[in-house]
Amino acid sequence: MKLIVLALLLVSAVTAASAQQLTVAAAADLQFAMKDLSARFEKRTGIKVRTTYGSSGNFATQIESGAPFDIFFSADLQYPEKLAKDGFAVPDTLYRYAIGRLVLWVPNGSKIDVDKGPAVLTDPNIHKIAIANPQHAPYGRAAVAALKSAGIYDKIEAKFVLGEGISQTAQFVESGNADAGLIALSLAISPTMKTRGRYVEVPQKAYPPIEQAAIVVKASKQGQAAAKFLAFLKTEEARGVLRSFGFSDPQK
Repeated sequence: MKLIVLALLLVSAVTAASAQQLTVAAAADLQFAMKDLSARFEKRTGIKVRTTYGSSGNFATQIESGAPFDIFFSADLQYPEKLAKDGFAVPDTLYRYAIGRLVLWVPNGSKIDVDKGPAVLTDPNIHKIAIANPQHAPYGRAAVAALKSAGIYDKIEAKFVLGEGISQTAQFVESGNADAGLIALSLAISPTMKTRGRYVEVPQKAYPPIEQAAIVVKASKQGQAAAKFLAFLKTEEARGVLRSFGFSDPQK
């Protein structure tokens, strides 16, 4: 009898874990890394992860308005910090998970020599330059800072095509709607883009660090599962995945 009860309890525990699902809001630069991370986490725990990708600034606004996310992965530290300060995050869950990196990317057919770095963007053959909207996209602010550091911002500002987020920015240049783009390294080396263009990394000293951080949303009904996912993100296995997708380890 005891063995039967124990077996039923084990089945119930497995079923409960399998039924759990986390709803994650993630910055667009994570779309490929997160698929790998989620698959590994689900294999470990049986907990499924459903992820929506978009602009960090837009997600922060949605969470303030009650959007039903369990975890928020932001490409900009300031958004989860503000949410935590304003009471929208579970206390002490703020976690810096990575540093994003910016690259200059052009399609394979382009005659532009990307090895010259951002300075090449003054080339008269470049008519449109894709960057993320700096109003709410951290990679957009990084792009503006890098171009100002190079002393060419005022010369090329009129050429900008603004993407709503870094994913749309990448789409603009990949599709030919822009001649060059300043995008996330994680997208430049993704399966969909790595064979379709060339890139050079923008020196990290040219722009403020793109510190990325996550929080567990206070309104979440999956607090324990969300805490497990954040704990997994702190493992060497997860950090290795992030590095393989073009992110640097968070600053200590």
